[in-house]
Amino acid sequence: MEARSREYSGRASLPPLTCHKSGNEPPLIIRCAGSTPPQKGAQSRLHPDLPLPMLEAHDLAGRRGHAELFAGVGFRLAPGEAIVVTGPNGTGKTTLLRMLAGLSAPAAGEIRLNGKSIAPFAPELRSSVAYAGHLPALKDELTAEENLTSLVHLAGANATEPALRAALDAVALGRKRTLPARVLSAGQRRRIGLARLAVLRRPVWVLDEPVTALDSAGVDLLARLVHEHLDRGGVAVLATHQLLGLEPGRVQSLVLGG
Repeated sequence: MEARSREYSGRASLPPLTCHKSGNEPPLIIRCAGSTPPQKGAQSRLHPDLPLPMLEAHDLAGRRGHAELFAGVGFRLAPGEAIVVTGPNGTGKTTLLRMLAGLSAPAAGEIRLNGKSIAPFAPELRSSVAYAGHLPALKDELTAEENLTSLVHLAGANATEPALRAALDAVALGRKRTLPARVLSAGQRRRIGLARLAVLRRPVWVLDEPVTALDSAGVDLLARLVHEHLDRGGVAVLATHQLLGLEPGRVQSLVLGG
């Protein structure tokens, strides 16, 4: 399956980057203007003053059993940039995101973090990434605050009680912090995961369908958190079909199965 990379339009309509198949490359690999591997001293296409991308993918391929999901996937994200991954069901969006989070190995290709090639499952990658999957991974019998504490500890981090409570306040769960997760709505449970992102402050966010179960206020909250993360110099990879108001100049799009 081919993957197409273009500049994501956000709320504006912009022409896509020019993509082509090189005659010197395998037929499944598609290159996009501005996404070739960086040379020594090369600068970011979107941020010329930044000398080196933070997160790169080069010719990644994914398989499920004997079936090929995608091949030739590549992109470069400098600090402050994001990429939105879209595509029909079954085209490998979750598979790709798990690779980028260091949770699974690609069938082919390379991932680089701050210019360094990273092996699959490398602790260096996993300690730099805040990954949020389809489900919030909560325990029903624990309170909202206890669940947040557990999620932070599982990520290998620690946080003070004031920091945890401030994060819950930021996602409008401060008054519900002592309630068990089983009585929270699906959207409120998802917000605990958003609070986890705020506490961890990892430089790379990998978010799989992050708007699931969120109401309009929750989507606005997510958009604000992503914007603030990028403004701090982080990068984000998001699998979502929902526009988050990201500025066209700082976000790309990767379409799987196109």
